[in-house]
Amino acid sequence: MPHISPTTMYIIWAAAIIGFGILEAMTAQLVSIWFVLGSIGALIAAFLGAGIPVQIIVFIAITIITLAATRPIVKKKLSSDVQKLNADRCIGMEAVVTEEINNLEGKGAVKVDGKQWTARSSEQEVIKQGEKVVIEKIDGVKLIVNNKQ
Repeated sequence: MPHISPTTMYIIWAAAIIGFGILEAMTAQLVSIWFVLGSIGALIAAFLGAGIPVQIIVFIAITIITLAATRPIVKKKLSSDVQKLNADRCIGMEAVVTEEINNLEGKGAVKVDGKQWTARSSEQEVIKQGEKVVIEKIDGVKLIVNNKQ
């Protein structure tokens, strides 16, 4: 292996840190942070006088260890699976009007899935107590319903 000066290795590891750091900053998910950490470890090894093979081993070891230790946690935190809220599950369901719905008077309630909700009509019509309605959407804490089934 050709002789490479310690200063050159400092520059190489610093460039790796910067390069992987820029790559990390350009992505939406953590993809190269482990390489940054491995490069930092190798740079420290270089400062402590370790040879190039040891620096490379340190880089690989730290990268693998940090990846193995943190990737499952990071993956779970960055998961983009959107969980439906309990309220969202009501959309499309049938509800029973428990208090006459009258948008002009600002009153009305329905019962769906065993829960009482304030409700408003999507068609601005009065809906009588006891009628069945379909939930179209949720607006704040009110269900927007329609009696056209």
